[in-house]
Amino acid sequence: MTTAQTLDFQAPSPSPLALLLLGREADPRSERGVECPGDLPAASDPDLVERARAAKAKLGDKVFVLGHHYQRDEVIEFADVTGDSFKLARDAAARPDAEYIVFCGVHFMAESADILTTADQQVVLPDLAAGCSMADMATAEQVAECWDVLTEAGVAGVTVPVSYMNSSADIKAFTGKHGGTICTSSNAERALNWAFEQGEKVLFLPDQHLGRNTAVRDMGMSLDDCVLYNPHKPGGGLTAEELRGAKMILWRGHCSVHGRFSLDSVNDVRERIPGVNVLVHPECRHEVVAAADYVGSTEYIIKTLEAAPAGSKWAIGTELNLVRRLANRFAGEGKEIVFLDKTVCFCSTMNRIDLPHLVWALESLAEGKVVNRIEVDPEVASFSKLALERMLALP
Repeated sequence: MTTAQTLDFQAPSPSPLALLLLGREADPRSERGVECPGDLPAASDPDLVERARAAKAKLGDKVFVLGHHYQRDEVIEFADVTGDSFKLARDAAARPDAEYIVFCGVHFMAESADILTTADQQVVLPDLAAGCSMADMATAEQVAECWDVLTEAGVAGVTVPVSYMNSSADIKAFTGKHGGTICTSSNAERALNWAFEQGEKVLFLPDQHLGRNTAVRDMGMSLDDCVLYNPHKPGGGLTAEELRGAKMILWRGHCSVHGRFSLDSVNDVRERIPGVNVLVHPECRHEVVAAADYVGSTEYIIKTLEAAPAGSKWAIGTELNLVRRLANRFAGEGKEIVFLDKTVCFCSTMNRIDLPHLVWALESLAEGKVVNRIEVDPEVASFSKLALERMLALP
């Protein structure tokens, strides 16, 4: 396989047994099941493309559009910068002259942008329904109850909360208030090393897999050092003895997209494509990460493929929009890139940001009307920013 034509990305077949297009199927193999309301719409009307260009041109430097890597191509086309959630929030903070920040991502990302930007800037999320199932798996009330359980077990005083960037502003504020820090998938190990210098245990929120993979794969802990706190069970489903014996108290949350990749996916792709390199995100399950050749953040995945030699073969375990974009980007270099699994559900909430919503947001701003503004409560923002600043200060 040497030509770009032969390396065109082949998406999983849109059948009930393969590609789980939004709204068509549920995935019983996922940890919670993945139900995706609504089909992906057809290719955008060319009129919408022209309307988006016109509205963005009219706004000029007043608007700064951020596009997360998992967004559709039709949305990425209008992004001033692309990146992962924290990179985009920092990019927004670096543009204080932009009156409007249009965040093409999900709700927690827009919250982070509002926390890190100035009071004069207004953050807009084109569709307020663009949430994050992982972030929703930890509410402020649940985490407060968890802290009470840790207090009753006598371990709260030696426990440091570390929260993944993929969390609500309320959870970030809790983390800041209790002496903890935020982490990304790129710096989770540094964040945990810092936390263990402050205390004896870590409460890791809300993604169990990133916490477990970092502790065991990167830091040499054992699986026995980790316990799983289930907010839907009394006491988290754990005894006081289990809490006292653990180093990592993992919240029972996960990414519905990354959580569906399985060890079978890895074994199957190795059988189908001899010599393939398996590259996955650390939000994947522990057994998938252990079986992969390379593990890293979204930015790491992109950089690894950029540095990969021509003719190399890659199976990528992350969101399909990004995998397809990377496959098309590197086809001309002779790199064969496939999706790790045969079946997939797009990130349904991320896909809610489509061109019609973006056009509506931009045209409204061009007319002087701010829609879908994301505003974080000042006290919540203050403690959230404290946790984010601790992350920025990590060695």
